[in-house]
Amino acid sequence: MSEKRLGKKGMVFIAIGMVVIILLLGIIAALLLKRQGSDSPEEVKRNVVVNQSNAEEIAGEMISQEYVEPGYYSASMTTTWHFETGDAASRDAYVANVAENTNDIYFDVFLAEQEDEPIYQSPVIPRGSELDEVILDKSLDVGSHDCIMIYHLINENQETVSTLRVAFTIVIEN
Repeated sequence: MSEKRLGKKGMVFIAIGMVVIILLLGIIAALLLKRQGSDSPEEVKRNVVVNQSNAEEIAGEMISQEYVEPGYYSASMTTTWHFETGDAASRDAYVANVAENTNDIYFDVFLAEQEDEPIYQSPVIPRGSELDEVILDKSLDVGSHDCIMIYHLINENQETVSTLRVAFTIVIEN
């Protein structure tokens, strides 16, 4: 009879041990999932410079996104701006802040090799609005110019939340 009791006690200890193991595995799994969900320093998203060679890929990624998270931005713009002369309005410059974005924006344009002096500073573009007929703040010489546009995503106090860098080209024809 004592063997039967010891067997029952052993079964109880085994059952308790299994419950404890299952709880420990659940806690470990929850901790691992929580860690994967947070941004560790190695996983922080960096801004990507968009240029003609990767524009379609980046646009495809943006199109597949259903929701634009706060602080992120879906860019809609032409990647080559043509100007009749260095001080004329562009006939095809276009930048839109699509309604699905979560922030208003403004942007600055720089020559790629000279990012300390902007050649154009935009006004604030509210969500759902667009800007065209751009006139550069600094006249450029005839030719093709590699440029960088730096978008500033801003909050309601017009403080920068984040930035996005985009490579594009300005062509001055005459």
